[in-house]
Amino acid sequence: MLEQVRLDQSVPKEEYQHRLPELQDRLYTLAHAMFRARQPVIVVFEGWAAAGKGGAIRVLTERLDARGFRVAPISPPRTFEMHYPWLWRFWLKLPAYGQMAIFDGSWYRRVLIERMTGQARKREWEQAYYDIAEFETQLANDGVVIVKFWLHLSRKEQTKRFKKLRKNELTAWQVSDEDAIQHKHYAKYLAAAEDMLARTDTAHAPWTLVASTNRYHARLVVYETLIRALEARLSALDLLPDAQPPVEVVHA
Repeated sequence: MLEQVRLDQSVPKEEYQHRLPELQDRLYTLAHAMFRARQPVIVVFEGWAAAGKGGAIRVLTERLDARGFRVAPISPPRTFEMHYPWLWRFWLKLPAYGQMAIFDGSWYRRVLIERMTGQARKREWEQAYYDIAEFETQLANDGVVIVKFWLHLSRKEQTKRFKKLRKNELTAWQVSDEDAIQHKHYAKYLAAAEDMLARTDTAHAPWTLVASTNRYHARLVVYETLIRALEARLSALDLLPDAQPPVEVVHA
């Protein structure tokens, strides 16, 4: 699956700057329409360390109404969270009806990072696949629009970005020990990611693979994919605002 992603895709900065304002306006309009229709949205960002998840989220949200969304950065479970079923902490971060929750990292940590570092035993991460399937199905059945992104990078590009981040003491902290382990064992993580994507790509919670070598290309793909998902839901409810045709996705 991931070997089919064309990592050389790019968009010139001038084209990106020209297209972005229209996409931001459209997403703002759709987010308000979803709020009025009481339709909840979950946006999941997963992918390689330094692939640009934080930057994509920043650009995605900079023109949205702050009352209608929240960003949930996911870190390792804290001590008290480990005394509850493992999905408990994610239930607490789900959006209210009409709101959008954006996950920087997610429950997929269980079947990727925790699997690879040994924090989750084989029977635990295998069971997690069933838990995730039921979790996302239950959410979808309750009307949640689920959009999932995997931001993809080559090992060579990740090396380049790590070096740049580590050169500056203001950004060096962004390369964590977990990130360094991921980079060192890139091939093993790649195999685990392929397994995860193949086992959790569903009609109600599909993955979009995003070539992230060029950040302008990646951000446009994110915008356009999310816009299409919201337009599809609002169109099905006969609540699609304006007569503006859906945007076309830049395929990864």
